[in-house]
Amino acid sequence: MADTKRDKPTGPKLLGRVLIIAGSDSGGGAGIQADIKTVTALGGYAATAITALTIQNTLGVNGVVATPPKAVRAQMEAVLKDIGADVLKTGMLGEKLLVETIAEAFEDLAAGIPRVIDPVMVATSGDVLLPQGAVDAVRRLMIPGAALVTPNAPEAEVLTGKAVDGLNGQRRAAEKLLDMGAKAALVKGGHVPGEVIVDVLATGSGEHFFDGPRIATKATHGTGCTLASGIAAGLARGLSLVDAVALARAYLVEAIERAPVLGQGNGPVDHGWPSRDPEAFATLFAKWRPA
Repeated sequence: MADTKRDKPTGPKLLGRVLIIAGSDSGGGAGIQADIKTVTALGGYAATAITALTIQNTLGVNGVVATPPKAVRAQMEAVLKDIGADVLKTGMLGEKLLVETIAEAFEDLAAGIPRVIDPVMVATSGDVLLPQGAVDAVRRLMIPGAALVTPNAPEAEVLTGKAVDGLNGQRRAAEKLLDMGAKAALVKGGHVPGEVIVDVLATGSGEHFFDGPRIATKATHGTGCTLASGIAAGLARGLSLVDAVALARAYLVEAIERAPVLGQGNGPVDHGWPSRDPEAFATLFAKWRPA
């Protein structure tokens, strides 16, 4: 008789394993919660290494309990040695020692696995999530070698020292991030004034521009986490970078349009819309489905 405890699954191989290293959001709209929802909605498998517990809701962050760096590394090691990962995605990292520990874990445990780095510095509510010492560590240790860095305009300014108040500023900042060692940079335009939002993707082979009308809404909590995780899911499932960005943006725009009215502040988007409208999602995803 077969030892069922040791038998391996006989079903089809699941593509799209994403290991997410980020903080937990008790409100469920951003952080690990948004990451898991997004990766799952886009057909991938989400595993996690939680860097912090944040006490927050739509009105703001009321407290942060950091995970010991050794425990974050242990979570990463447990996942990578068993389940594995096709893409790594970072979010809120916290203090300098944690950034250094995660960078060492990348080198020791995950060399060669593409990394999507979302340099989370400030929450939508305005609460600072990344101290200056950690910002310097992100510059030195997270950006070089990253498959993609996804800063918004204020984060790009901090990381590069370039003013990002328009399209030319986004392009300059993206170019600087490539000079700093990133393989690609997506400088988002949500914080740049204008009726049209333009995201600038710079790679070693050129630039790509993604644009769309600005949506009048308060449902902006977790949009950066959602976009970066959507891209990571697309990459993990075999899409090209350009297609992964396009898919993630399409998913996020629809999630914003369908956002529920929750909370008194900046509310969450509707991460689960594909499960309630599978036909619409099938139409969206068919264009970007990996071969």
